[in-house]
Order: sequence, then structure tokens, then C-alpha cells
Amino acid sequence: MIRPMTIDDLEVVNEIYNDAILNTTALYKYSPETMEQRVEWFNTKVRNNDPSFVYVEDGKVAGFATYSQFRPYPAYKYTVEHSVYVHKDHYRKGIGTKLMKHLIAEAESREVKTMIACIDASNEGSIVSHQKLGFYYTGNIKNAGYKFGRWLDIVFYQLDLKGPENPFEL
Repeated sequence: MIRPMTIDDLEVVNEIYNDAILNTTALYKYSPETMEQRVEWFNTKVRNNDPSFVYVEDGKVAGFATYSQFRPYPAYKYTVEHSVYVHKDHYRKGIGTKLMKHLIAEAESREVKTMIACIDASNEGSIVSHQKLGFYYTGNIKNAGYKFGRWLDIVFYQLDLKGPENPFEL
């Protein structure tokens, strides 16, 4: 089941996020986040009206997904960058894909024009998953980060949506 994230979900959301920080190159961070940081993150999401969802299996959060505006400038208001994370005990169950489809539907309902994925170039599973959902390659940045004793490249993938019928400038 997919439902909106609540403050009560944040302990498990933070556990999932911190596991990604400590054990993967999905995030180019070194240190785990505190619950205080996670609550601030959540409150910012609520304040900005950014959608955030959790996937619940057997009554427990097994993954989460969210997006926010791609860059903090007004002309980017129709472009979002998303994040999807799945608990390590629930990999390869299709949860990430279900969350992505839910996010895409939400983005369409909010008249988003472009969804951006920034993916570690070595994360073939994420790249293939995005391609299956219609995302296409738009570029890369070599040596964008340094983690686990090596230089890391990022790739960008994009999904084009219908967007607003009558876009406007602020």
C-alpha cells in the first residue's frame, strides 16, 4: 500500500536513508542524519507542498519516495527531481517501481512538465528501472563525487510529462 508520509514514519524513513548513506553510492553523503534533521526535512516538504509517500508492507514502511523542485529558481517550477529509497530487506520486490509510478501520477496531477533523476553511474539497476518507466539519458558528470575511496560519476535521466496547459511566469 502506498500512502502519504506522516511524521510517525520518520524513524524508519531515516533508517532507510541512513543505510543508503553508509552502504551505497545512491547518496553522496558521508554521515548519517539525525532524527532532528529528518524532522526538519519533513517539515520543509510539508511547507513546500512537496509530495512524500511511503510504501507499507505488513504494517511496516518498506520504502519511501518524494520529489521537490529541481532548482530553487522560479523558472524551474515545472521541473522536479525525485528520490526513491527501499529498505534493504525489501530489495527486488518491485517496491521502487510502484513508488515511482505513484510519483509520476502525482507529478502529472500537479502539472509537472519534467522529472529528473540523478543516478550514480554505477547503479545499473536504477538506470534500467528508470528506462523501463520512460526516462531517457540526458547527460553525465564525471568525477562528481568521492566516496568509498573512489571517484564517482553521475548520470541524469529525464521523463517528459504533459505539463500545464497554460504555463506562466511568476
